Amino acid sequence: MRKPRAAVGSGHRKQAASQEGREKHTLGSSQAKPSAPDGTIPECPEVSAGLARQPEEVVLQASISPYHLFRDTAEVTAFRGNLLSWYDREKRDLPWRRQAEDEVDLDKRAYAVWVSEVMLQQTQVATVINYYTRWMQKWPTLQDLASASLEEVNQLWAGLGYYSRGRRLQEGARKVVEELGGHMPRTAETLQQLLPGVGRYTAGAIASIAFGQATGVVDGNVVRVLCRVRAIGADPSSTVVSQQLWSLAQQLVDPARPGDFNQAAMELGATVCTPQRPHCSQCPVQNLCRARQRVEQEQLSASQSLLGSPDIEKCAPNTGQCQLCPPPTQPWDQTLGVANFPRKASRRPPREVCSATCVLEQPRALGGARILLVQRPKSGLLAGLWEFPSVTLEPSEKHQYKALMQELQSWAGPLPAAGLQHLGEVVHIFSHIKLTYQVYSLALEGQTPVTTTPPGARWLTREEFHTAAVSTAMKK
Repeated sequence: MRKPRAAVGSGHRKQAASQEGREKHTLGSSQAKPSAPDGTIPECPEVSAGLARQPEEVVLQASISPYHLFRDTAEVTAFRGNLLSWYDREKRDLPWRRQAEDEVDLDKRAYAVWVSEVMLQQTQVATVINYYTRWMQKWPTLQDLASASLEEVNQLWAGLGYYSRGRRLQEGARKVVEELGGHMPRTAETLQQLLPGVGRYTAGAIASIAFGQATGVVDGNVVRVLCRVRAIGADPSSTVVSQQLWSLAQQLVDPARPGDFNQAAMELGATVCTPQRPHCSQCPVQNLCRARQRVEQEQLSASQSLLGSPDIEKCAPNTGQCQLCPPPTQPWDQTLGVANFPRKASRRPPREVCSATCVLEQPRALGGARILLVQRPKSGLLAGLWEFPSVTLEPSEKHQYKALMQELQSWAGPLPAAGLQHLGEVVHIFSHIKLTYQVYSLALEGQTPVTTTPPGARWLTREEFHTAAVSTAMKK
């Protein structure tokens, strides 16, 4: 019986896994006309802070001040116009945008947007470009992806991280082909209901960009933009704030160009309204930004301190503490400026895990030197990927040598224990895990037949290793 590998979950639906400053969910462009003017919003959130299912209608609570809202249609119209004009001038040329613009087939367009959406979750744009290009060249249609093997998907995805994303993308493609007649659902609500791994954000992005549905979206970039524009300083992961952000996004989305508007909001957060050192002078909606107004007011207050405080607009809820304002324990930090918003969510330090792993090599194998890889379980961290034989240990484990030898022998039979050498350690940080690999090597003498390996193991050349479905940690 094989020993289980490190049993730690990895997946995409976790806001805790997002990393500060990454550009997320920067999408393609489409001029599709609205196909669902009712602006349906799916119920299940995806990005905004692990929120449980909420009703579609958000009830404005008495403890939320109008200061944080858009008060009239003139403000909304100005926000839309300024943002879209800026986007038309400044948007980045990205392959998924070209794909969505040029594709007339709605199913192919939705598939192209879907792939980019999934890849961009938790991953920088610069990293995604080459992966996206290779993916669309290999599997240009839903049907192509549905017929691929999971091994092929893992192999192409290797190095992109959060590997369950690729697996769920393929599962969704198979469902569309086998159960939905090859046609993508046309609304955000049905996309979320029918496709595995598609949550509220991804459903809204696909529906607005590919099908022109007037539905707002909220990802990390949009959270930052909206919190600054409306001076929302409460924890964006809370239910009240998350609901309000989705409500604002829905109010602002342009019904004539919903896909472009949503992309523009995300582009603004990714390139101008950045986490640190935002470029406020380049912002197309700076005149509507309450965070910028707050900075100016604080500067004015300081300069007029001897003359008395100026008359400035502030949040003034009717009763009680406004639920969208920063808590009293987090006073204004003059050095941060607009970066006082949004409030940074408190994060737990990553859990520490220790693993002993061995590069088992046949230097004189027939056909050239080979190394042993074994496949991880079908679920959990790095599901289905290939790795060097490993055992998970307690950080203070003193018998890792013996445990690792037992693991190696379970895959390769009797081995010369005296040859096992400790090389050092490699540390790899996952979203919620700090994994320290104690790395060993063992070289086998003779020409051990490579055909005797059990299921779930294989011997590869070093060249084959670098093109196999292995994680970045193994390549380290």
